[in-house]
Amino acid sequence: MTDTTQMLTPKPWISGIAPYVPGKSAGADGRPLIKLSANENPLGTGEKARAAFAAAQAAPDALSRYPDPGSVELRAVIAAKFGLDPARIICGNGSDELLHLAAGTYAGVGDEILYVRYGFAVYEIAARRVGAVPVEADDRDYATDVDALLAAVTERTRVVYLANPNNPTGTLASKDEVARLYAGLPKDVLFVIDQAYSEYLTDAEDDGGLELAKTQPNVIITRTFSKIHGLAAERIGWGYASADVISALHRIRLPFNVTRAGQAAAIAAIGDEEFVTASREHNAKWRSWLADELESLGNHGVRVVPSACNFLLVLFEGDVSAETVYNRLMEAGYIVRWLPGQGLPGALRMTIGTEDETRGLAAAIRAALNV
Repeated sequence: MTDTTQMLTPKPWISGIAPYVPGKSAGADGRPLIKLSANENPLGTGEKARAAFAAAQAAPDALSRYPDPGSVELRAVIAAKFGLDPARIICGNGSDELLHLAAGTYAGVGDEILYVRYGFAVYEIAARRVGAVPVEADDRDYATDVDALLAAVTERTRVVYLANPNNPTGTLASKDEVARLYAGLPKDVLFVIDQAYSEYLTDAEDDGGLELAKTQPNVIITRTFSKIHGLAAERIGWGYASADVISALHRIRLPFNVTRAGQAAAIAAIGDEEFVTASREHNAKWRSWLADELESLGNHGVRVVPSACNFLLVLFEGDVSAETVYNRLMEAGYIVRWLPGQGLPGALRMTIGTEDETRGLAAAIRAALNV
C-alpha cells in the first residue's frame, strides 16, 4: 500500500527552473527544415578537425578507454595559441558546463547571480539550480547597460555573467565598458565573461576579457568549440581564470567531461587558422548582406539589432507579428528561433547560413510579410 502522506518533491528552486529549449530542426509535422535556429557553422567542420576526429574514432581502444580527464594536450595547445598558462585552463562539456560550475562553486541559497536582461538563458538556470536568486539588470536597447548592472549589485551578489558578444541579441560591449564594469564590482564577486562568439570579432572589437582573466583574481572567461570551429556535436568548451578559481572549479567538475575524439578534433581545430578565417569572413559578408536586406523592410516594421555574432536578432514591430513570420518561414522550409520564453515575443533570432540559405531566408521573410 502506498503511503500518500509523504511525497518525494524536488527543492523549490529546482521546481522554478524552466528547462533550456534548444533550437529546433524540424517543423511541427516532423518535416526536416533548413536549420537556422542554433547558431551552428554553415561551413561545417574544418578538414583538419574532421580528419583528427576520424583517426581518434578508428583507434582500436576508441570506445573502451576513458578520455584524458585533464584534457592535458588540448589545454597545452590552447595555451600556446593564446599565450596562457595551461594550468589555469579548464575544459568542459561545452562552455555551458563551465557556466554551471561557476554558479555551483561561488553561489548558493540566498545569494544573488546577476546578468543583463536578454542574457543567455543558461544564466538563470545555473542560478536557480544552486538555489541562488537570479537578478536581471535592465538592458539598453537590447545591449548591455553597465550602469544598470552596477546599480543592481548588492551585498548578496556572488556571480555576474556577461555574454560578450551577447546571445540572443548579438550586441557587443566595448573594451572600455567591460573594464568599467569590472572596476565597479566588489572583489568577492566572480565576473564571468562568456565569450562563445569571440572568434567572430575583429581585433578592434576585442573586449579585453582574456587580459582581465590573465591579470585579475576574480575573472573567468569561457569559450567554446561549438561555433566557429564547427564542433557543436562534441560539446567542448574551455575557460581561463586565476589558479585559485580553477582549483575551486575542479572540485565539482565531472572527471571525464570531454570525449577522446572530441579532444583530438579540438586540438586540430585550434590550429586551423584557414578554416577559422574562412568562417569569420563568410559570416561577416552574409551577416551584413542579410542585415541590409532586412533593414530595407523598415517601413514594414522590421528592425535589425546590430550584431557581432553569427546571427541576427530581428524585431517585427509592424502588422505581421514575429510569431506569424516564424510559422510562415516553417511553411517555406526554414526554422529560426522565436524567443517568447526569453522575453522577446516580437523577435526572431536567425543564424547566418550558407549563401543559398541566407538568400532563400531573405526571400522567405519578404514573402511572409507579403512584400
